[in-house]
Amino acid sequence: MTDAPSESPPSGLDRVAADAAARGLAIEIVERPAARSLAEAAEILGLEPSDIVKTLVVRRHDGDFLFALVPGGRKISWPKLRALVGVNKLAMPDPGVAFDATGYVRGTITPLGSTTAWPVFADSTIVGRRVALGAGEAGYSAFIDGDELIAAYGAVVADITDPE
Repeated sequence: MTDAPSESPPSGLDRVAADAAARGLAIEIVERPAARSLAEAAEILGLEPSDIVKTLVVRRHDGDFLFALVPGGRKISWPKLRALVGVNKLAMPDPGVAFDATGYVRGTITPLGSTTAWPVFADSTIVGRRVALGAGEAGYSAFIDGDELIAAYGAVVADITDPE
């Protein structure tokens, strides 16, 4: 008797596409050259920096995590997010912890296809816009309707950012 060949785990792109399909979300995954910054990625994609949404992994005080969807040119407002979540302490984990929590490396993180479905908090400036976000692998971006993404995850929408 021979062992069945082991299957390799699905790629980040495959996880993103499968999760989007399961949620009924229309996404467009676009390959792009590597970028050294969000501004450079926006230029490559022909977008304004605010059209690129960073998915940030945030550790809660109890050890669980959440996703914060933050448009380019903005940063998390810790006081606003803490008040919304109802906790006194939130922090950004190191890259290894973020990978363990999502299955994605920084710069590719997205709620789509994450290994764990953490709660999603979206900045209110995403509403009504088509945005680009991480696609699970370096060198790719996923374009999606922000309202559909918010609805698919039951995201909490609020003012959670400040200008950079």
